Amino acid sequence: MSRYRGPKTKLERRENMYLSLKQKNKFEKRPYIPGEAKNRRTRRLTGYGEQLREKQKVKRMYGLQEKQFHNYFLSAAKSKGITGDILLQILERRLDNTVFRVGFAPTRASGRQLVSHGHILVNGKKINIPSYQVSKGDTITVREKGRKIPVIIETIENASKATLPSWLQLNSDEFKGVVLELPSREDITTPINDNLIIELYSK
Repeated sequence: MSRYRGPKTKLERRENMYLSLKQKNKFEKRPYIPGEAKNRRTRRLTGYGEQLREKQKVKRMYGLQEKQFHNYFLSAAKSKGITGDILLQILERRLDNTVFRVGFAPTRASGRQLVSHGHILVNGKKINIPSYQVSKGDTITVREKGRKIPVIIETIENASKATLPSWLQLNSDEFKGVVLELPSREDITTPINDNLIIELYSK
């Protein structure tokens, strides 16, 4: 199945929350979901429906396809520790997400594009794989040719004034970010009920 290329507003309205899919932090809330009649009474979700919606929300937030997301779950389930926490850590450690989190890109999709186009270096080496997993101590920098891209310059300026996640550090003058620690559950500010996702895939 190909990647979704339709209006991102519809995805956020379907999940009824802002998912950082667009540059502008603006969410248009309506009492009905896309494709549903305005005067139609909202149906109450079943237990399965709640699990599915939570999985879809997280999958869309990180811009993943079903097979890729399921493989992350299987990897988390085989690891030692709390499966939900490990799953979210794997998602946060993706290079495209890290580029977004550290302030080089305004959205995860934009971060994925920067990585795919070869604008990002990890420990001095060009990495063009968005799913690459960063590790503690990694240094992430923007290549020289990318430092003139307006969207990167603007986003870094905004990031230098904002509060970054505790596991990341930004040096805006050098276009450099450092992974101080592996991300923890507390570093994810978006409300996610990972237990629902685990229940869904454990059936």
